[in-house]
Amino acid sequence: MKAVAYYQSLPAEHPDALQDVELPAPTPGPRDLLVAVQAISVNPVDTKIRRNVAPEHGAAKVLGWDAAGVVQAVGSEVSLFQPGDRVFYAGAIDRAGANSELHLVDERIVGRMPASLSFAEAAALPLTAITAWELLFERLQVGEGQASQGQSLLIVGAAGGVGSILVQLARQLTELQVIATASRPQTQAWVRELGAHQVLDHSQPLAAELARLGLGQVSHVASLTQTDQHFAQLVEALAPQGRLALIDDPLQPLDVMLLKRKSLSLHWELMFTRSLFQTEDMIEQHRLLQRVSALVDDGVLKTTLGEHFGRIDAANLRRAHALLESGQARGKIVLEGF
Repeated sequence: MKAVAYYQSLPAEHPDALQDVELPAPTPGPRDLLVAVQAISVNPVDTKIRRNVAPEHGAAKVLGWDAAGVVQAVGSEVSLFQPGDRVFYAGAIDRAGANSELHLVDERIVGRMPASLSFAEAAALPLTAITAWELLFERLQVGEGQASQGQSLLIVGAAGGVGSILVQLARQLTELQVIATASRPQTQAWVRELGAHQVLDHSQPLAAELARLGLGQVSHVASLTQTDQHFAQLVEALAPQGRLALIDDPLQPLDVMLLKRKSLSLHWELMFTRSLFQTEDMIEQHRLLQRVSALVDDGVLKTTLGEHFGRIDAANLRRAHALLESGQARGKIVLEGF
């Protein structure tokens, strides 16, 4: 089967950073689906692993943790899907990625693709939807559909993949006041279109930006990028007993003692945790994606596809990695077909 892989960690611009390869077709295990991949999207995790994780023993390492496709075969214990089903999912970080014609994924972290979306539109959603959902409802413990009693959510880096779906979830499924940060006119317009009540420029001091718009301290913060650079400002912006959740990998240690005076809580979100540890509630990601699919088909949520980079090949994936690493991407970068 065709795939895109790498053999050594190189800059995205290097012609060997990602290569077109031929690999044997995989065989499904008991709970696995064998999926014919139709479209993929690219996430920061792809670039981080390419830069920092060398393949073992010179073997080809395949990236890609967002896919939409058609089930070709199922394992002996599969009960949720059958061949012919259209599915979307993010996969597991400790298994081969989905940048390949055929891909194995555990059925418990797979959802039925929204009927109203194309494969490319659907591939933009799984990893970011799972991350945003778990962050908002499980880590920050916001009540879905409940009155917020004046509570607010500050989303730092709202124009990226996770932010683009988090803005929608918070606006459509909660009563939170949604305050997004974006630093460029086009990304500010993007997050307003997705439903943000207010938009701040995170290149400016956050407390000053909140004050400029007549906003007080916020009850919840979702920090999606450069948390170490903003950490002291986020603590200042949070109201006493507030909650701070993050998803990035700070380059500098966070001084958690800053949280004590306000009794603030800190939460990390990694959507791969359930699959990495085979948790008892692993199937919650299947249920979550099923819910997201229904919300899309009901017109409540929309795809966060930002740019379509053409077919799935090494050259186009290198371009996608380079754009993500530049920090200039808006929404999700999607590739389709081999």
